[in-house]
Order: sequence, then structure tokens, then C-alpha cells
Amino acid sequence: MNIGEILSHCDHTLLAVDAGWEDIRRICDEGVKYKTASVCIPACYVKQAAEYLNGKTAVCTVIGFPNGYSTTAAKVFEAKNAVENGADEIDMVINVGWVKSGRYGDVLDEIKQIKAACGDKILKVIIEACLLTDDEKIELCRMVTQAGADFIKTSTGFSKGGATKEDIALFAKHIGPKVKMKAAGGIRTIEDAQAYLDLGCERLGTSAIVKLAKELE
Repeated sequence: MNIGEILSHCDHTLLAVDAGWEDIRRICDEGVKYKTASVCIPACYVKQAAEYLNGKTAVCTVIGFPNGYSTTAAKVFEAKNAVENGADEIDMVINVGWVKSGRYGDVLDEIKQIKAACGDKILKVIIEACLLTDDEKIELCRMVTQAGADFIKTSTGFSKGGATKEDIALFAKHIGPKVKMKAAGGIRTIEDAQAYLDLGCERLGTSAIVKLAKELE
């Protein structure tokens, strides 16, 4: 797979707390130039970015980010608001504390409510795998599938670990046939990106691949 094909699977991402509009606009311009799957940006810039891009590439944003412990009502509002502002894709963070407490019914209900708020837009569910046991990850594969979400995603990139190939291999065994996989966090080389795609990932959350493409020009 050449770098152009890899870029087509990348959500070109900038979620730094100090990102200003000039930074976001640069990400948008790069997303268009390098034909990435989307640009993944903070919710406060979605409306501006959607107007600026005018459909040239998909706009993705994050909900309940990065800790996931906002109330379900707050996350649902965030999702609805993001869609109203022009978001094409939503990456939500689960409530990890609920998982640790065995409250899987609440986790399932929350994902279902956010999926409903997204309408026909893509929903990716970030489970923050670095904080979970394998049994918890397997149960969340089932929850994401039952809720009708479009993707399961490994990580926010803001916790103690990012994507691992072992987690993607585990997801692949336990998600439903309609659920896709997104690896995010720590993907910094072409070899890393290729390895995750070879394992079955449809999307990669990273900014490094665009940087590498620029260096190759």
C-alpha cells in the first residue's frame, strides 16, 4: 500500500488544548491536499471548519473528550450540537468508570443515545483500551456492536497508552460484522500505519502520516 492509500484511511488529527484557528485551518488544508479520510478537530471549531472546507473533506470531532465521564445528557447535547454545526463524524469517549463498576447497561444505553443523536453521521466509540482488562475490552466489543455504532476506537491519545496491535487483533475477533476498527495514539511511522491496516483497521487517528508525506515531497 502506498502512502496515498494509507492517507485515505487517516483521520488527520489536532486536539491539542492550545490549538487556535490558524492551526485548525492548516490541518484542514492538509486534509484536503493529502486526501485524508477526515480532519479530527475540537468541537468549538467544527462550524468554522465545515464552512471553510465546504465539503472538501469530512469533519470529525470528539465528544466527552478525553475523560468520558460527562453525563449522558451532556454527551448527547454535544453530539447533536456538533452535527448541527456540520460534523460528519463523531468520536465519543465511553465512561470507563462505569465499565470498572460493571455498569454495562448504562454504557450500552449511552452509546445508543449518542448514536441516535448522530442520525446518519458516523459514530466511533473510544474505549480507552489501555485502562481496561481483556475481558472488559471483549464486553465493550459486544456493547459497541449491540448499540449500532460504526466503529470501535482504541484510544484518545491522552491517557497512559495508545493503540496496540494486540488490542486490534482482540477487537477483530469480538466485534460484529458491521463494526469497523480505528487505531489511535502512537502511530508515528508508515510501518505502524501499514501494520494496523493489515490487521483490519479501516481508520487511523494520527497527524504523523501527513508530516511524513510532506517530508517525502
